[in-house]
Amino acid sequence: MNHILETKSLFHDFSGWEVLFDVNLEVREGERHAIIGPNGAGKTTLFNVITGMYKPSQGAVYFKGKDVTGLGPYALSRLGMGRSFQITSTFERQTVFQNIRMGVLSRKGIRFNMFRKVDGLEDVTRETEEILKRINLDKERDYPASILSYGKHRSLEVSMAMATDPDLVMLDEPTAGMSKDETKYAVELIRRLTEGKTMVIIEHDMDVVFSIADRITVLHLGTILASGPPEEIREDQRVKDAYLGEMEE
Repeated sequence: MNHILETKSLFHDFSGWEVLFDVNLEVREGERHAIIGPNGAGKTTLFNVITGMYKPSQGAVYFKGKDVTGLGPYALSRLGMGRSFQITSTFERQTVFQNIRMGVLSRKGIRFNMFRKVDGLEDVTRETEEILKRINLDKERDYPASILSYGKHRSLEVSMAMATDPDLVMLDEPTAGMSKDETKYAVELIRRLTEGKTMVIIEHDMDVVFSIADRITVLHLGTILASGPPEEIREDQRVKDAYLGEMEE
């Protein structure tokens, strides 16, 4: 089985405070992989190390077999890794169309400082319009991102990450703060957009995790407690004791 993403003996600390301890994560190509764990387990720190926001204090990150440890987010994006953030990171003053177009432009290697010229790029416009229809935001095409509902705002952010056509997409709490209806819509959107892709997702909603993930890794106290298919994780007594038991109370 080919692994598109691996971390080997990964450690990270903040001014001597150890957050990650010997993390060895393996993500198989084409799978939807969830990372779960209690608050403070180190999930977002692990995401930030993988996606180039932080450099690990020890260990290595491998993407598509290449050592990418310490590469920044832009370099990783060019290699085919996309991510969304726990806190929305859209361009608030830009329209929905312009936000999605940024992702399309990035994938095509067209620099953002050429925006004055992109209106004439018919293939970019056509592709952006197609994405808007797929994510059901074509009616909001010309709305500033700032006036979207929270659920649609988060969906726009996920769609921006996918517009770069990444080989691996990293999603950090994509349904955080959503209502049940918004969550249901977001899950279906994620399923559609990640069809045939590899996805790693941090998510607190266990209904979302167990409905969407092919494999689950449980992070606890900065290290991997267990990793396997959903049914195996659900029945793992160590996981129940550390996390799932608390969620069911």
